[in-house]
Amino acid sequence: MRAIPAGLKAHLDSETTTVCHAWRVTRRDGTVLGFTEHDHDLVFADTLFAAATGFAASETQQAAGLSAEASDVSGGFSSAAIREEDLIDGRYDGARVEVFLVNWATPAEHMLLRVQEIGEVTRTAGDFRAELRSFTHRLGRDQGRLFGRRCDATLGDGRCGVNLALSQYRGTGEILAVVDATHLRVSGLSEFAAGFFRYGVLTFASGRHAGISVDIDGHAIEGSAVELVLWLPMARLPEVGDTFAIVAGCDKAFSTCRMKFSNSLNFQGFPHIPGSDFAYSYADGETVHDGRALFE
Repeated sequence: MRAIPAGLKAHLDSETTTVCHAWRVTRRDGTVLGFTEHDHDLVFADTLFAAATGFAASETQQAAGLSAEASDVSGGFSSAAIREEDLIDGRYDGARVEVFLVNWATPAEHMLLRVQEIGEVTRTAGDFRAELRSFTHRLGRDQGRLFGRRCDATLGDGRCGVNLALSQYRGTGEILAVVDATHLRVSGLSEFAAGFFRYGVLTFASGRHAGISVDIDGHAIEGSAVELVLWLPMARLPEVGDTFAIVAGCDKAFSTCRMKFSNSLNFQGFPHIPGSDFAYSYADGETVHDGRALFE
C-alpha cells in the first residue's frame, strides 16, 4: 500500500486542492529533465520541473497484479525542453519516467505515483505523443538461455569475455561521404579486413549524432574506399567530417569465436546440436551414428 505524505494527504482531504502532475525523465545517457503541466516552474526532489512545455497526460487506468498498463503523455516541441531532433535520434527511447502528484502551491507536498519507461513515440507537426509503459511489460520477454548452435552471449560481456577495449577489436575514423541513409564511406579502417566490423557497433563521437550508436550490417572495401552498411536507415543523415568509434562484430558462430577472437573456450552456444533436418529425419542403414562430433 502506498503511503501518502501527511501534508499532501491533509491537502487532498480538504474541500479545494491545488495539485498537478509532474514528470522526471532520465534518459539512458544520464540526462535528467523535469516537466509539469502547471503554468509555473516547480522545484522539488532536487529537480526543476519546467512549465510552458505543453505537457499533458492522458487518462491512466491501473489494476492490481502484474498486468502491463500503459498511458500516454503529449507535448509540444521546445528548444528549451524536448527537441524533435532528439526524439528522431532515439535519445528518449527506453528513458525512465517518474510521475509525481504535487501540490503546486506547496511543492514540498508531493508523492511518486509510478515509474514507467518511454515506449513508442509518434510525431506530428509541432508536437509528439509518447507511450509510457509500466516495467511489468518486461515480464513478457523471453527469459533464460536459448539452446542453439550459435552463441547467445553479447560480444564483450561477462559471459563472452572478449576485451573489446583492445586495439585489434576497435577502430576510429571519419565519414568521407554519405551515400544514402544506410551506406557510409569512411576513413581510418583500411588496416582491417573486409567484413571485420559486420554486426559491430558504430558510435558517433562528433556532429549532431554524438553519443548515438548504430548497428553495422556490412563492411566492404572497394578499392581504396571503405564502406559501412547500417542495419537500419538513419532518420537524420550524418555529415561529412563526423568522427566515430567502431567495435568489431560477431556472427555468433563457433568458427568466428575460434578464428577471429581466439575465444572458443568461452563459446556460449552448442555447436554440436544437430540441425532440424537431422533431428526430424528417420533412421536408415547408411548414416553413421557412432557418437562423433557433428561439427568440427
